[in-house]
Amino acid sequence: MVEFLIYLASAMAGVAFLLALWRFVRGPVAVDRVIAFDVLTIVSITGIVLTALLEDRVIYLDVALVYALLSFLGVIVAARYLERGT
Repeated sequence: MVEFLIYLASAMAGVAFLLALWRFVRGPVAVDRVIAFDVLTIVSITGIVLTALLEDRVIYLDVALVYALLSFLGVIVAARYLERGT
């Protein structure tokens, strides 16, 4: 039952990834692309965590944590760049 729920959550994350990727490609302005990039990183982190649960590997959670910190910094840098006006 638990594996079914993990697979269901993975499928939902996959759909969310595709929708965010569509917004990233089609976003009419740069702000939409930055937000879509943030959503893509969050969904990717979700995928890493679900893989850690499915494979029963704790080390993947450390990878997800580092990736979350780096993606947060990346979005902050992009937001600062857009704030100054391009």
